[in-house]
This record gives sequence, structure tokens and C-alpha cells, in this order.
Amino acid sequence: MQVQIASAGPYAALMALDWDRPLAQWDDRRLVRMARGPSTHLVRFVELAGRVFALKELPDHLARREYLVLRGMAEAGLPVVEAVATVTGRQAAGGRPLPGVFVTRYLDFALPYTYLLARENSAEHQRRLIDAAAVLLVELHLEGFFWGDCSLANTLFRRDAGSLAAYLVDSETAEHHPTLSDRQRETDLEIAVVNVAGGVADLQAAGRVPKSTDPYDFGMRVDNRYRVLWAELTKEEEFGADQVWQLEERVARLNRLGFDVSELSVRSGAGGSRIRIRPSVVEEGHHARRLQRLTGMAVQENQARRLLNDLASYRAALERQEGRPLGEAVAAHRWLTEKFEPFVSAIPAEMAARLEPAEAYHQYLDHRWFLSEAARRRVPDEVARPSFFAEVLGRRPEERVVLPDITGEMEVSALQDADEPGEAVAGDACDPIN
Repeated sequence: MQVQIASAGPYAALMALDWDRPLAQWDDRRLVRMARGPSTHLVRFVELAGRVFALKELPDHLARREYLVLRGMAEAGLPVVEAVATVTGRQAAGGRPLPGVFVTRYLDFALPYTYLLARENSAEHQRRLIDAAAVLLVELHLEGFFWGDCSLANTLFRRDAGSLAAYLVDSETAEHHPTLSDRQRETDLEIAVVNVAGGVADLQAAGRVPKSTDPYDFGMRVDNRYRVLWAELTKEEEFGADQVWQLEERVARLNRLGFDVSELSVRSGAGGSRIRIRPSVVEEGHHARRLQRLTGMAVQENQARRLLNDLASYRAALERQEGRPLGEAVAAHRWLTEKFEPFVSAIPAEMAARLEPAEAYHQYLDHRWFLSEAARRRVPDEVARPSFFAEVLGRRPEERVVLPDITGEMEVSALQDADEPGEAVAGDACDPIN
């Protein structure tokens, strides 16, 4: 018997397991039950030194192959479970050959699609799950990996700081190529549509999702989201040092598609700089919480999304300029002190009540982008700010000031309306904020 373990330390405890018996016959007290999707092979879970491992029984050559493929995916930075070990050449006590075992580290707090769709079947939760699956397939294809058996059953989902991320957990049929042809991608996508539709149909037959759910439509939604995301991410775009404004537009297009940006990098080359973006899927409120954690600013969700995009673009530009990576906290501090606060300080006193600072900065970013697009170069803040103050902010009425109600008619009217059954309070009905 040969046990190949990827790293030492806590994984060495795997050596002591009862490998000369079929997994189905194990009665080890360290066996645990974990959330998982359906599988064509027997899978059991064991807890060792506070860590949970998934053990999948399959032929030796498949175990070795999956180990190598999954390791390759991890080295490419793809969201996959950790390949830990392969156990091959197993024999029972009487010398009878046993299948090999492929061992992976169980993904903490991972959830299968069966749980998510059965418990969280709203349109918004479905969208997040579909988008996460599409992001995973796009990322695999960008790195040259053909999955061959893309399905929700071979995927686990994890919540992480507001994000719903999909992780590949089964790579038996995966192949790595320098690049994938359009035909390979189309084949993978066709398999994904059929498998996703089949998985939803199984849940529907079991009464775990509403009968109104259309399994085929569910699969085609993955197809559609994949296509729009692939088209946006694979668009080649070269730009010079004075055209960094294109970063903002690229991120804005992804936002309009419903995706966020989890990683943004700029690589310099002979013909200019190339943008590389890694997308993610987030839930409502995530941006506001993240911006407050980084900067202490409490703003609305859409404002926070826009400010975080600007922070990411500024961080990428700084890293390109300085030739070194910047930590998130350092980048956030520099953005706050070098971009946001100088803008707020520059607002003329007579215009300070026109818009709240975060909204003013959001609109300023739009204005600066339009100026840059018209000029076909990045317009610096020293030029864009005075233009914004004169042409946009200076023409707006004051929104902070609320005129006093001298007669008291508004308050009386509101009380009278509140006493009438079935009528809304006037103040509530007219409130544009809440």
C-alpha cells in the first residue's frame, strides 16, 4: 500500500487509519457526518486533530489523477477544496485488492446546493447561487481547465464576508490545457446546463423546491450568466498611463451585470497595461459593512459599492506606480487621506449642504469619468474638481436644509391621516429616503 500525503504535520494522522478495510465497513469513532451533495462514489468524513477530511473511494488511477488535477487548480489560485493525499495499492486482510482513496480537506462552513435551494429559495438567493456557479466555471476556463462534469452536485458554496462563493469539489473528469477552444467551453457549458437542470429536477421531485421552479430555465440562467461574464472578462483592453480611467468603466460594467470585483490587477507590457479582474458575488449590505470596517465611513449600500470600486482602482494604480503590493488596510488609509478627504475639504463652504459627502463623491466620480472619456485621457483631480463644483454641485439645491413648518399644517395633517383607517401618514408616504 502507498500513501502519498501532500504535506506533513496534522495530516500524518491519516497514516493510522484502517486502510485495509473498505470504507463502507469503517466503524471508527472519528467518523462524522457532514453536509454534502450526491456522489457516484462512496464518500465518508473523518475528524482528526480538529480537522475534517473527506475520503472518496475510487480506482487507484482515478485517485492519483484527481489528486494531480486538483493540486494544479489550487496552484492556479482557483477556488477548490484542498487535495491532501492519495491512498493506493490497498489490500484487505486476505489479500483482496481494494479501491484507492482520494483525501481532501473538508471546506469549513461549506453548504451543498441541496441545502441552499431547499432553505433559501427566494429569487435573490437563486440569483446568488447561479452567479456563483457561473463565476466558478468562468474562472476554470480562464485558467485552461475543462471540467467535464460541471454540476451543482460537484460544487460546494460558502458564505464569506457577505459573499457566496462556489468551490469545486470533484475534478475526476477535469483536464488542463494551455487554453480552451470555444468548442471545449461550449461542451462544458452544455454539460453544466443539463446537470444543473437535473439537480434541480431531483430536488423538485423530492418536494424540496416549489413545483413552479423550472429546472431547465434554472440551467439556462447559469448559461446566460456565464456568457455575459465571459464576454466582459475576456475583452482585451490595452491602455496607457494616462488612461487609468478605463479601470473605473470596466468595474462599472461588471457592477451593471450584477457582479462585484474581488480582485483587480494591472499588468504592464510592451503595448501598454492589461487589466485582470476576478469577479465575485455578494449579498445586500456587504459593501457598506466592508467600507465601514476599512475606513469608518457609514454610507448607503450603492454609495459604498462605488467608493470601494474607486478604492480598488486607486490601489491598483498605486501598486503599478510604486512597483510593490499594498495591503488592504494601507491602501484604504491612503485612499481616504489622499482622495476622499481632500475632495470633501475642497467643497466650497456655500455648497457643503448640497449633497452628503459620499453622494457628492459618487457624483464627482461620474463627472470625472465623463470628462476623461471626452478627453480620451485621465483628467486629474485638480481639473475635475473645480469643473464638478461649477457645473454639477453648484447647480443643485440644498438638500440638508429642511424649511420650518410655521403653520403646523404638516403635523396636523399627518395626525389626521394616521387616524383614518387604511390611510398612510403623509410624512411616511412622501419620505424619499426610507
